[in-house]
Parts: sequence; structure tokens; C-alpha cells
Amino acid sequence: MHRIAVLAIFSLLLSGCERGNPLTVVKAVAAGVPSLAPFFEENSGLGRDTTTVRSQPVQASLQQGDTPGLYGGSKQPTVCDVAKLKRFLTDPRNHKKAQAWAGVLNIGTDEIPEYLNRLTPVLLRHDTLVKNHDYKKEKAVPYNSLLQAGISILGDEQGLPAVKCSCGNPLRPFEGDTGRISVQFEDGNKKWAGYERKSVLAVKPAPRKLARIALVDVQEPARGLDRPVGSTGEKDTTFDTKKRRTVPDLAGTTFARASRELIDAGLAPGYAGQGVPSDGARVTATDPPAGAELSFGQYVMVSVAGGGSSTSGGETGPTTTPPPPSSGLRTPPTSTPPKSGSPGSSGGRRGKSSSPPPSSSSGRPGGSSSPPSSSTAPGSPSPGKSSGPPSPPPSTGAPATGAPVTNSVPPPPPPPATTSAPATSAPATREPPSREPPSSAPVTTRPATSPPATSEPATTEPVTGEPVTEGPSTTVAA
Repeated sequence: MHRIAVLAIFSLLLSGCERGNPLTVVKAVAAGVPSLAPFFEENSGLGRDTTTVRSQPVQASLQQGDTPGLYGGSKQPTVCDVAKLKRFLTDPRNHKKAQAWAGVLNIGTDEIPEYLNRLTPVLLRHDTLVKNHDYKKEKAVPYNSLLQAGISILGDEQGLPAVKCSCGNPLRPFEGDTGRISVQFEDGNKKWAGYERKSVLAVKPAPRKLARIALVDVQEPARGLDRPVGSTGEKDTTFDTKKRRTVPDLAGTTFARASRELIDAGLAPGYAGQGVPSDGARVTATDPPAGAELSFGQYVMVSVAGGGSSTSGGETGPTTTPPPPSSGLRTPPTSTPPKSGSPGSSGGRRGKSSSPPPSSSSGRPGGSSSPPSSSTAPGSPSPGKSSGPPSPPPSTGAPATGAPVTNSVPPPPPPPATTSAPATSAPATREPPSREPPSSAPVTTRPATSPPATSEPATTEPVTGEPVTEGPSTTVAA
């Protein structure tokens, strides 16, 4: 009976957790299987899926739209016929569909041709979560779906899936928790070979508009296709995906900066767990380490300090500050960002040798090969402080040898405390001013009127709260 009661309580606790964070129901959409309520008939020739593509393993459930190796390509021009889709959507007979279609993508019907000109046909290389849309009763009806690898889509300028090619259905980013989904295989969409729950991912927009998208040829994986955004394959150039790419030194940078450098090097950033590290989380290590050589699109696992995570990629304060010094004398503030670096600074690092792969856009933001001038800021005095060395704090355990020294002399033994000073020094503290003692005697009253340097904690200046061991890396901004 006791065991049954414990199980019952455990079940109630689990059900309570489920109610607070329920699973998101997701409909599986297999490659080559017609949609039940498409915007346009599957046999209209808008596009064709590839059923021979197997989903690639992933090491991060949320990836940017410019992640190397995220999408595949093919030399076949029938993957997605953008011109035909444009004719359908601008045909007056399809005006109702065009209105619903444009509404999903937050554009007007008159903007459809220009919008389509900026889309790029690609093939999914991963089982990908999206917000899909059916067309029912002249309206776009949204639902969460899992698109099988091999499905042809049109990607937008930030690498987001925008249109399912075979039926013209508009797509939007998946908004649920990628770690809490319930995939339903029904309506002819049977569980496909190679499906693994841990290989499912969602796509978030790249932080910048792309000029080109680097694809992996699904027929010949050793060949890469560098496709200009807005083109359909006729302007592709090829590159070798097996060419080795060097893992950059990322220790001390922010997670956002590390992701940017890896992507520019032709590598995919990975992380443990479902939660994405916050953009400001500090990188402590990578696996493989800096200097390792990998092929195009391979994952580099990034470890960060602080353990903070954010599915939206927003920066959180506690994760941007490295651990305090081991001495325990100061606790760096976490509510104020360091003054030694602006949010737009590049935070250039020494020793960067990686060059942008074909997937890079018009240029890396803020790249700099020299360390920032403020790299020595941690531990240095702030503006307005005296340049002279601060006097040590009073110590009740040090023996007194006479009157204390002035602040302009390098610190000798600490000044005496009145509670532990020997009797020999007591008369010196009671001498009347008329005795004209040496110049150091009047200083006995100065500690009470001029605060020592230690009375202003270094923690009020954010630049002195960073550990000295971090060096230039603490000034890097995403």
C-alpha cells in the first residue's frame, strides 16, 4: 500500500508539471506525401521533394539560418519553380489564396513578386520544425509540423524556411519548446526511416541578411554549392566540403561571438542540452579544441560559464560575468556591463587565422585583427583616481614603531590602531600642537579625515571586478 501511495503521488506531481509545461503537438510531414489542404495542388509542378535524403545528426536543437550545412542543394532546376509560384499568386483567379498567403508572411499582395525574388530554393538536410499553414475556407490555418529531410523549401534572406515548394504553403518559425514536442505520424505520413527524436531541430533567423547560402549537394556530399540569395541554381559555384577548416580560439568570447566565428569558418556551433546559451555567456572551452581541423559543416561543441540559457537569444546579466577572483576579496557586479568596450566593438583577438567560407555574407561584422586598446582595463585604476599607490588598510595586529607616515610615501608598516598601540606611542598622539613635532606627526589625525584607498571598494568600478586572468577576452562583445 505504501508503494502504491508513493506512485500515486509521483503521478500527480508529473501531471502537474505537464499542465504547467505541456507538450506541443506536431504533425509529421513526410517527403513526397501530398498535403490534405494545400494552397496549390501538389501536381501543379511547383516543386519536388527528394526522398533519398536522410536526416543528419545534430548537436543543437536550434540553429541559425546561416549555419553551414543546414541546407542541401541540387543541380536539378525542378526542386522549386519560383516563376510558376509567382504566376499562380498573381493570377486574379487565385486572389483569395494570395491574400491569405501574403497575410501569413506579413506582406501585401502587391509585394508578392518582389518577396519571391528574394527567396532561394533549398532542400532540408534535417528533420525541421516549422509553423505550417493549410488553406481551409479561404483562410490560412496554422499548425505545427515536422518536415522530413529532403523536402524542398524556399528560404528567405535570413535563412528561415518561408514556403513549402510542392504545395506553396507558407511557413513561419516554430515557436514552441523544441525539447517538449509530441510528433504525430498520420494521414499517410508514416514514420520515416532514419527518424530520431534527438535529430530534430528548429531554425532561427540569422542576425544579418545573407548574400549567399552555402549548400551541400545531396547527390554528392563532397561538393558544396555556393548559391546567391534570390537565385535558383543557375549562378551556383562549387567548393570542396572536405577541405579542412580550423577551429578558432574562442575561450573568453561571448557565445554570440563564438557562433559568428564558427559560422564564418564554415563550422556549425553546437551546445549541450535543449536550452540555447544566452548571447552574452562566456565561452570556457570548445570540443574539438582550438586548432583542430574539421570538414565543412561539422559541429563544434561550445561550453559556457554561468549555465544561463535563452531560447530567444537574449543576453542575461549573470552569464556575462566570469567567476570572481579566487581571493574572494571582491565580488564583481553583474548588473552593469563593463565600461571597457562598446556593444558594437569587434573585440578582435590575436591569432585568428580562419577565413570566411563560401557561406559567409558580404563581410564579418566588426572584424579586427588587433586586440582592443582597453584590453588592459581589468585591474587598472579608473579615471579620476590618484595615480599614486594606495595605502594599505589598518591592521590591529601590526606593532607600532612611531607616528604613521604620510600618503605620499610608499607604504611602510601599517599605521597603528588606537586599541592595540603600545604605551610608548601614546604620548605622541597627545602632544599639543605647540611642540612642533616632525612633519609626520600631524598625520596622526589624517586617517580620520582623508579616507584610505581601500575605503572606496573596487567593486564600484565594473572594470576592476573582472578577473585578471581573463585578459582581453572580457572586453569582447557579441
